[in-house]
This record gives sequence, structure tokens and C-alpha cells, in this order.
Amino acid sequence: MKQTYFRKGFGLKREIEGSLVADYHSRLVDHVRELGNKLEVGSITFRLAKEFGFCYGVDRAVEYAYESRQKFPDKRIFLVGEIIHNPHVNEKLETMGIAILRPTEDGRFDFSAVSPEDVVLIPAFGVRVEDFSALRDIGCVLVDTTCGSVLNVWKRVESYARDGFTAVVHGKHFHEETKATTSQVTKHERGRFLIVRDMDETELLCRFLVGQASREEMQEAFGHKVSAGFDFDKDLAHIGIANQTTMLAGESLAIADRIRRALAQRYGSAKADEHFRSFDTICSATQERQDAILELIEEPLDMMIVIGGYNSSNTNHLAKICAKKVETFHIDDATCLDLATGAIRYKPVDALEQSEKRDWLTDDVTIGITAGASTPNNKIGEAIERVLRIRGLPSPV
Repeated sequence: MKQTYFRKGFGLKREIEGSLVADYHSRLVDHVRELGNKLEVGSITFRLAKEFGFCYGVDRAVEYAYESRQKFPDKRIFLVGEIIHNPHVNEKLETMGIAILRPTEDGRFDFSAVSPEDVVLIPAFGVRVEDFSALRDIGCVLVDTTCGSVLNVWKRVESYARDGFTAVVHGKHFHEETKATTSQVTKHERGRFLIVRDMDETELLCRFLVGQASREEMQEAFGHKVSAGFDFDKDLAHIGIANQTTMLAGESLAIADRIRRALAQRYGSAKADEHFRSFDTICSATQERQDAILELIEEPLDMMIVIGGYNSSNTNHLAKICAKKVETFHIDDATCLDLATGAIRYKPVDALEQSEKRDWLTDDVTIGITAGASTPNNKIGEAIERVLRIRGLPSPV
């Protein structure tokens, strides 16, 4: 019987290593690291965060995609959505003959084009339970790149569902990871979930828990972010906390604390633990990158450039942290730095559209640099080089 499910790759790292280096490596970034994450060229000083760019989970997902192409050179390979939230990486996979299956408007996937002879990649975010089951029923080869940190969250929410606790997930209801995570509760008949985006939504939830908000208010705010058949009066008596791994770590912890206090107020402090569970499901790589930024912005900086996809949750959160302390430009790649005009195109924090700023690059400037966990080093290096070219300065490598 042939094996049709793989989670540990194919042992082909040596064969694909040259391609990975060619596609994502940066000599300039290596050079800056060797200099202690500080580069001075002319009147410009760059300060790199100690942790940035590709995390282990992203590295692993991209590596498995390359290994799959090497292992199955003559087979059709499909990818369920984007492997990570970086357009350059996804476009590169497409040039390798990996077809991306895009979700429909309602967020669902059509697998009618997939046959038992094909190979399907599951992205780092994971997929919903029903999508995984549909692919297994087809009988195709599945290469599962779901990040280990995401799997840890799945285990938590499934344990909540098994024990009759509603999973309250701090995340974005439209994000692939949160959809996959909340679907795990459907494995159990009593499984329930509710998604909160931020502290404002958490406050509404807590006001309901202590009898200060109505069921109608809850339905309006959360009706599209709860499991089917959710009963606000019955399903919030026991709550377990989890989070989308790329959310702001401090905010996730604050949300957990706020909900616990509300349950203590409702049931009494002595019985709070009977109604509340919380496990640390914050991704270590997310935490490390956020901690590195908090350390970097304590240094004298004139601005921060944050590099990564505009639809990348962890990149947006890095930009939000930086913007509280220093002028911050979130760019999706180096082309946002216009060599002809010297302008920078960027997405302001919480904005939906790009803005543009001219005359942003002043004399004797110190620029902090970081990047989201789905941003390869070559894109970071290209951004630094463009800044230098706008000033008319040479690259040091």
C-alpha cells in the first residue's frame, strides 16, 4: 500500500539547498549580521533587529515545497491557498509548476481538479478539518507543512472541546490559521468556539459575562465569528483561551487575564478555575521577533522600516509595535522604494491603502530594519540596497 501522507519531508535537503540559497539568501544581510547587526554607509546607519525574517515554521514549509517538486518531478502538485503570506515565495512556487488553489468568495476550496495521482501541499497555516478530510477521501499524496506551533494550538482547542469548554480564540476570523484552528472543535459534538479580534471585543464579551451586555449585542458583534448553533447564554459558562500564533503576545495575555477576571466576578474567585482554562499558545518565533523589536526601538532611531506582505499578520503587528515609538514604514518589498523619485510607498498601521512620502530620507539618519516571519533575507537585503541607491551610496558587498 503506497504512503499518501507526509509530514517530515523526503530527506532531500542537500539536493534543494542550492536552489533555496539562490532564491532567498542575501550576502548583504549576512554581512550586516557579521557586523553585529549594525551597518554604516556614508551618513546612513542601519540597525537590524536581532530576530527577523523567516522563522523555523516558514523555513520548513518552503523547504518541504521544494522537496516535493524534487521528489515528484512528473506529478501535478497543488497548494491549498498560499504556503505563507509572502507574494514572492508563492510566485516562485508557481514558476516551479506548483498550482495554487484559491478559495472562493465564501472562503471554501474546490478540489474537483485534484485526482488520486496528484500531490497536494498543505500550507504552514494548516487547513480546516473538512478540507483535510476531503483531500484524504480523494486519495492524493498529501505533504503537510503545518507549523508545529499551530499544531500545539489545535491540541489545546480540541482538549477544550472534549471537556465541554468553549474555545475563545484571539485572532482574525478571516485568517487561514484561525479558520483551521476553530475547525478543530468540530471533531467533538460539544465543540464550540468564539473569536475575539482585540481588547475592545473582549470587553464586550466580559460585559456580557457579568450581565452588562445583551444577547442582541453579542449576536451583532460575534454572530459571524462563532460556531454553528452557538448559544450565548449557555456556551460561555466554561471558557478556554487560545490564540492565532501571530497575534500580539502581550495582547493575547491581557485578553486571557481579562476574561478570567470576568468569570471570577460571575462565579466567584474560588470557582473561577472551574470555568476558565488558559494555556500559553504564543508562538516562540513570534514572541522573539516582537521582543527584538521592543529592544531595538529603545535605541536612538529616526525611523523603522518593516518589510513583509501587507496581508501578513505577524508583520502588521511588528509595524504596530514600532509605530508606538518611532516613525514606521511598512513596505511589502523593495520596490516600494522608488529609485526615480526617492519616495517611499508604505502601508500606515491599520490602513487599508498605501501612502507615499517624499523627502523621508534625511541626512545623518539611523534606520531600524525588521521583517515579518514570511519575508526571505534577499528581500531584506534588496530594501537596504535601494535605500543606499536613493542616496547614491554603494552597497558594501
